[in-house]
Amino acid sequence: MTGTAPVAGGDYGLVDLAIVGGGINGAGIARDAAGRGLKVLLCEKDDFAEGTSSRSGKLIHGGLRYLEYYEFRLVREALIEREVLLASAPHIIWPMRFVLPHSPEQRPAWLVRTGLLLYDHLGGRKQLPASRSLDLSRAPEGAPLQEEFRQGFEYSDCWVDDARLVILNLIDAAQNGACILPRTRAVRARREGDVWLLEMQSDGGTTQVVRSRALVNAAGPWVQDVIQGVAGLNSAQSVRLVKGSHIVVPKFWNGPQAYLLQNSDRRVIFVNPYEGDLALIGTTDIPYQERAEDVAIDQDETDYLLQVLRRYFRTPPQPGEIVHAFSGVRPLYDDNADNPSAVTRDYVFEIHGAEGAPPLLSIFGGKITTYRRLAEQALQRLVPWFPRMSSAWTADRPLPGGDIGGSFDDFSNGLARDYPDLPRKLIQHYARLYGTRARELLGSARISSDLGRHFGGDFYECEAVYLREKEWARRSADFLDRRTKHGLHLTPAQRMAFESSI
Repeated sequence: MTGTAPVAGGDYGLVDLAIVGGGINGAGIARDAAGRGLKVLLCEKDDFAEGTSSRSGKLIHGGLRYLEYYEFRLVREALIEREVLLASAPHIIWPMRFVLPHSPEQRPAWLVRTGLLLYDHLGGRKQLPASRSLDLSRAPEGAPLQEEFRQGFEYSDCWVDDARLVILNLIDAAQNGACILPRTRAVRARREGDVWLLEMQSDGGTTQVVRSRALVNAAGPWVQDVIQGVAGLNSAQSVRLVKGSHIVVPKFWNGPQAYLLQNSDRRVIFVNPYEGDLALIGTTDIPYQERAEDVAIDQDETDYLLQVLRRYFRTPPQPGEIVHAFSGVRPLYDDNADNPSAVTRDYVFEIHGAEGAPPLLSIFGGKITTYRRLAEQALQRLVPWFPRMSSAWTADRPLPGGDIGGSFDDFSNGLARDYPDLPRKLIQHYARLYGTRARELLGSARISSDLGRHFGGDFYECEAVYLREKEWARRSADFLDRRTKHGLHLTPAQRMAFESSI
């Protein structure tokens, strides 16, 4: 396989904004800031979205259960953002209907229905259908459920390819002039006059230094490491690390709907269609005090998730059917709540540096749904240092590939007509991951043999080269687990063959 890594950027001399962290918050801030005319550099110690931002429940949602904790402002903001993001990236974000079987032991039906009505109207819903009650003894959505669940509800939220959302923000940032550096660790930062001197080290051992008028700490679980270990400062805020784990099994019900299950501990578990013939099940909520890099699912979490499935479904998956599992560490703002599930999903900013001194802006908390709004508010905090910065612009601009101009199905059908001799399933894959950029990827290819070496499933050499040249992919997991989910569909031998080719 040939191809070269994308050019990281030019002279690192002086930038307006140096961002530490290549998850969703850092990527969103880089995109917004670069589009406002600021000179931006972003460094990430690993691959983009390698930590929390590729290990989410993969939903753009308001957070229905947060209404119980009176987080009305956060839910409203998230529901508004749900509409904005759906319009901006319809290739990687799409509507999904969730069936909530009623379990009277947890919450009375009137309370659930009231919460859903509030959920329908709190954010000014425009594109998604309203909630409704279901007779699960008759509705097809009730067929896979245990007979005791006769009453239920259905409501709307959205699915998202979380890792690709990060990459699309970074691509847009780069197209607006940002310098994007993967696998480049922030080593130390110190103030020198009116700028920060940020020393970085690449995974190859090369040391680079950038001078920046402001520093943004979007390191997620490592936010305090950057404040204390890199910048040598103290913080009045802290994050609370909570582990969330998911399992992936073959899909075990018919229909496109997802399920939201209430458990006896008052937590909820999502059971979502995933990658066509699979199901994604999660998440757990467990306090976590180890190194964020070492997070992994344990047997108790697996048993917990399977137990919830056994309670609700007639033919739940068995332990031997688990094909994949993953864990992520959510860096929640520590509001001193006793229950990990009750810890706020809101975000807090902290600025070190009085006006006139170069600031360090650190981000505590947040969730993937509200990342774009978080980026706007982060830049608003920096206006005293950048008074000539342009105004917010991302609310009505599509992300790269999102300018499909109509429904996704119409776009996908049009792409299939343009490439009639390629398999329809393959065209659907390109349309979903790349949107209008799919034509750039495919170029003059007309038949499968034009796509280069076939690695298995829907993975061909031309896509691998594109990911390396246009999306900073370097290592096997970058290609197979984050930029795409081909890794779920390759055999161990096929995966090994691909790894030997890069």
